[in-house]
Amino acid sequence: MARSRWTAIVCATVAGVAAGYLVGVVPAKEVHLAVDGGEATVRSFGDTVAEVLADSGVRVGPGDEVAPVPGAQVRDGSSIVVRHARPLVLTVDGRTSRHTVTALNVGEALQQLSLNRRPATLSASRMRQIPISGFALDVRTHRRVTIVRGHRRVTTVTMSRTVRAVLAQENIRPARGDKVRPPLGAFPEDGAVIRVIPAAPPRPAAPRFPPRLVAVQPAVAGLNWAALAVCETLGNPRAFNPSGPYYGMYMFSLPMWRAAGGMRTPLDWPPEEQTYRAQVLYQRVAGRWRGQWPNCGARLFNR
Repeated sequence: MARSRWTAIVCATVAGVAAGYLVGVVPAKEVHLAVDGGEATVRSFGDTVAEVLADSGVRVGPGDEVAPVPGAQVRDGSSIVVRHARPLVLTVDGRTSRHTVTALNVGEALQQLSLNRRPATLSASRMRQIPISGFALDVRTHRRVTIVRGHRRVTTVTMSRTVRAVLAQENIRPARGDKVRPPLGAFPEDGAVIRVIPAAPPRPAAPRFPPRLVAVQPAVAGLNWAALAVCETLGNPRAFNPSGPYYGMYMFSLPMWRAAGGMRTPLDWPPEEQTYRAQVLYQRVAGRWRGQWPNCGARLFNR
């Protein structure tokens, strides 16, 4: 009898514990999990995204992308997307920068970095997967530039990194002394206008004065040559009278100019050279100034 009573108590206790256990257990949830492009369905008792990821052994850190956010509640049939951060060393037209992306491939990375708007040549396919360990990508953008040289205008598409390389691409070689704007080492931006400005022609060398082999006597140098010049041409060394023709501030004829040792024409020389040749001519004609300056020669003797 006692044995039967103990057995009944044990059975009742076990039945009560079992019933309590069955009532207190929360059923596991089925969750669709996508991690870095890989997909699986997992069962978890977790109530939040963070708990489900922990149950599934998925670690997340700074820079990783989790949707919904880790604190969000999870229900049966929920979906969780995880993309881990990846380092990307990006070189665009020779300029290197470092980024962290959650993109799975090169095309997505360019889209995340807003670099997919301009045509470019890439060092890897846009479908190339980016590993968790990181990736290095070289991008050479296609830019439209215009070259202006004199009357020639050329518009071209280039991937060159310098103005010098763009000119070489179009077989344009600036001559010595030409100016190039922007400078040859500058980066040719999209829409840039490159101007090749030809060097200015060399300025003619100042004429060499003819040899002054005739000394001017002090008495001749002391005459009023300024008054004569004012009377003849108002002192204009560029004066010209086609009726002779006559040239310069003293109205030389070319035979008289050359008789005084002058070269070219009086108009090619400054006032001091014209005055010197007038004084030489005065001495050559022994002071007979009326043949050369009949109307104004008397002004030489004004004091």
